[in-house]
Amino acid sequence: MLIVFIRSLLLYTVLAITIRIMGKRQLGQLQPFEFVIAVLIAELAGIPMSDTNIPLANGLVAILTLMLSQVTLAYITLKSNKARRIICGTPSILVEKGKIMEKEMRRLRYNINDLIEQLRLNGYPNIADVDYAILETDGQLSIIPKPEKRPVVTEDLGITPEYEGLPLSIIMDGRILRNDLKKLDITEEWLLDQLKSAGYDDVSEVLFASLEDGGRLFVQGKQKKVMK
Repeated sequence: MLIVFIRSLLLYTVLAITIRIMGKRQLGQLQPFEFVIAVLIAELAGIPMSDTNIPLANGLVAILTLMLSQVTLAYITLKSNKARRIICGTPSILVEKGKIMEKEMRRLRYNINDLIEQLRLNGYPNIADVDYAILETDGQLSIIPKPEKRPVVTEDLGITPEYEGLPLSIIMDGRILRNDLKKLDITEEWLLDQLKSAGYDDVSEVLFASLEDGGRLFVQGKQKKVMK
């Protein structure tokens, strides 16, 4: 039992490091070769984890080999457009000027029901409202609506909104994030004064707090436990 525990812990650590090295893509954003490598790595980790008769080194070597293969392929696709087209493929236009590209749909074996479903999920139930629908290399469908169907933005109204910047988290679960305080060039004393003004006597009472560049502070307190 102890051996299985140690092997599982070691394999988990190696997998965590491997996935971290391979990048931060979400599952839906993986290229086909990346998805295949991820599945193989999971399978290779499971075999030595469950069967103690298989040397642990065999699984580790196989996992590291696949990791190096993925990193190498990712680097090649980063540096070479030709290699990227061969390995990852190219985007395909499924809808052009409101019309379904039947020939391209047939080539990709992408049926109309799936296309209509993806359009609905993106807020375009009427295909006539779509200027272009492009199937990306990771399987995601990018939709470009016709000009008259695009959402109105402040630029269309001639309005120039004030710059808000990126809000930074300064308190999480009752703990002050001092590195973010330094980025914002504010002190803990100022923060504590603001919390008291908002009705919080101690930082431990705060679940989350963030601050925008303009100085607007958002604070949410923790739910108080009800004594029965």
